Amino acid sequence: MNRATHTRKLHTGWVYRAGLPGRSARENLAEGDNWRPATVPGTVYQDLIAQQVIPDPHLGTHEDEVQWVANKDWCYRLDFEASREDLPDHADLVLEGLDTFACVFLNGELILESTNMFVPARIDVRGRLKEGSNRLGIQFDSALRRGRDMEIAHGRRHLWNGDTSRLHVRKAQYHYGWDWGPVLMTAGPWRPISIETYDVRVNEIDSPVHLNRDLTHARVDVRVQLSGDVAAGLGLRCTLRDPEGTVVAEVQDLASSGAGVSLHIERPALWWPVGHGGQPLYTLDIELRHDTRVVDHRTRRLGMRTVRLVQEPVAGERGQSFCFEVNGREMFIGGANWIPDDNLLNRITPARYRERVHQAAAGNMAMLRVWGGGIYEDDAFYDACDELGVLVWQDFLFACGIYPAHDTFLRSVKAEASAAVRRLRHRASLALWCGNNEDYAIAESIGLHGKGKDSARFDARAIYERLLPGICARLDPQRPYWPGSPYSPSATDTLNSDDPSVGDRHTWEVWHGTMLPYQQYHTVQGRFVSEFGMQSHPSIGLLERAVPENERFPLSRTMSAHNKAGSGKPDGHRRLAVYVADTLNAGPTLADAVYATQFVQAEAMRYAYQDFRHRWQAPGRRAVGGALVWQLNDCWPGTSWAVIDSAGTVKPAWHAIRRALAPTTVAVRVIDNEARGWIANSGPEAACSVHLKTHPLAGGVGHEVVHELSAMGNASTDFALPIPAGEPAVAEVSLWVHGRCVAKDWAWPEPYRFHPLGPCGLRVVRTPGGLLLGTDRPAKGVWLDAEGVEFSDNFIDLMPGNPMAVTLSRGDRRIRVVALDQPTVEV
Repeated sequence: MNRATHTRKLHTGWVYRAGLPGRSARENLAEGDNWRPATVPGTVYQDLIAQQVIPDPHLGTHEDEVQWVANKDWCYRLDFEASREDLPDHADLVLEGLDTFACVFLNGELILESTNMFVPARIDVRGRLKEGSNRLGIQFDSALRRGRDMEIAHGRRHLWNGDTSRLHVRKAQYHYGWDWGPVLMTAGPWRPISIETYDVRVNEIDSPVHLNRDLTHARVDVRVQLSGDVAAGLGLRCTLRDPEGTVVAEVQDLASSGAGVSLHIERPALWWPVGHGGQPLYTLDIELRHDTRVVDHRTRRLGMRTVRLVQEPVAGERGQSFCFEVNGREMFIGGANWIPDDNLLNRITPARYRERVHQAAAGNMAMLRVWGGGIYEDDAFYDACDELGVLVWQDFLFACGIYPAHDTFLRSVKAEASAAVRRLRHRASLALWCGNNEDYAIAESIGLHGKGKDSARFDARAIYERLLPGICARLDPQRPYWPGSPYSPSATDTLNSDDPSVGDRHTWEVWHGTMLPYQQYHTVQGRFVSEFGMQSHPSIGLLERAVPENERFPLSRTMSAHNKAGSGKPDGHRRLAVYVADTLNAGPTLADAVYATQFVQAEAMRYAYQDFRHRWQAPGRRAVGGALVWQLNDCWPGTSWAVIDSAGTVKPAWHAIRRALAPTTVAVRVIDNEARGWIANSGPEAACSVHLKTHPLAGGVGHEVVHELSAMGNASTDFALPIPAGEPAVAEVSLWVHGRCVAKDWAWPEPYRFHPLGPCGLRVVRTPGGLLLGTDRPAKGVWLDAEGVEFSDNFIDLMPGNPMAVTLSRGDRRIRVVALDQPTVEV
């Protein structure tokens, strides 16, 4: 036993072509003509675009022109050489992900039929590999055609978004189109392909971390499963290094399949979510040795932390709380929902994943919910979350549908979920497994679930209430499991999923439903608001690349095609127009529309996060435990609820969220000649002062008062200050701690359309370090826009007598300056 495990990537030399109708997969793969170079890992769309066979579907209205791709079968083929050294006793072909219906042939022999995009495959190819030339071929059948065949066999089922056949297909559901993205039915080997040779190898690792009650001692239990020739003399060495690389624990033992050892750490450095502490990661090295030779090696990083889902009574209210406790500390969790960052997944680089997660963390977002209509994300995403302190709420991949639960489907789901849990369970950032997105809600909408309904006809409960929790209990028992989002638990009754007193809630009364004004978010809360949002256009720079010049006006055909919102016939442009018209006086150009919609979205997010966080009060009164905006990111240049567009440009809403989720911040509303506000503080109790100053819209001197108080730790603290009646004015509240201003908020006369701002004397001057902003009268929503430039602050409310300095990531770009009711200028 001298052979070390060796992995040979099979990523170069591939070719692809469309399958011919009426031909078998074997015949198509043997075809000699019309093969094109293929990218592996990859999908057919990216190669068709790169080779200019089809236009980029993200641009203009090209989406309609490329739908023929989904109706074709696609064939991939690789000819490769194998030497005698490549033909050991153990050789596996490893296919980490095939999208989706795939027949795999090696040297003309069918070795795999795969029907699930999320199930990796490992095939023993001993005796199938040949010395010399080998041919690996894969035919991907049309998922649209195969899904519709399955729908005929098993019946049409109810859904929101996409073709109804998607419910029968274990493929990323957003590929079928969603209310924020296009229909792009990809196909291809989307994950790596390799041949692994070995005598014996590590097949599976489990490494749960256990902390004692006072968090002074950690134990890592390492269990390994082996494959191959498990012989005498085989040893296992497990080494744990601290974040500085120093060995803090090491154990050696005889190795056998199922072998386990424990590593102990005194006074471990604890991993915390962003804003609450650091993110130290320990490195676990596992060596499999035969005598003195290392025959296999695995490495992973671990965080020392505990996570608990807390559901306890809320004083003075019905129901129970829903909040997360990390390392014994309950915390309000602000964050966002995550969708796949592109329709063509292989275009998302590790750097792009890290940039997007960094943007979330920099916006004080401590959690990303990986939404159930996407994918189990790439390791680069979870690496970034581990490193940057962003907790992950991980949905299993079911979204907005009444899924089947027949035996074949359940077997596929079991394999998929087991693979996902095994891959991700060691992640420090992973906080919760969730069964689905809105499947209980859609069941309620058609009478299959809810109070007084016959839930026995909701057959997918077998997945969410038995299969998935069973897998999690067996493979990842330390992590909480939640049946669905939204979901309202009860030991004595069946509650609707929108019940505000328990569980998590999707708050869509603003935008969807009754289209409440966004100022009413305080009336539609939940114990944990896991979805809510407001649409806006992407940046003007992105639109100028994606929309033809003759279509660059707010309600053009192309702009409408890039707003998918609506049930049945899209109506996003209509809803967006209502919120804009209710809020401000928008100009006629596309640039005006971008500013107006982004203004509305930012104001809506300010109200929402402030109001939700206000309800995080003293222990025992955690009435709202968190809020996750729909959505963080975008997969194409569309008008959507995203706060970061598909080019990676943050919108004004991102800055509003960043301020509202700061560790210590302040909020204010003016009601009946009174400034009613609150301090939201995630740190310890602090003595502070609130400075109230009013600024008349017409200019001049207003009212000023200072109020001393103590801000409770890890809670919100209310205050109320009188304001004299008078002309329309802005109420500015600043929060001071230890002689330093740490936060500000402003309450403007609303709606803004009733109070048009005349010329305010806005000044923007370049300085060696960036920009200096000043104004003679109140200026609202000052937006600095330059592609590729990051600003230290943006979407700024600027008051006279308070000039503001803003630093830039680069100073070589012209900057557009836009503000409410002011002419656009460039500096």
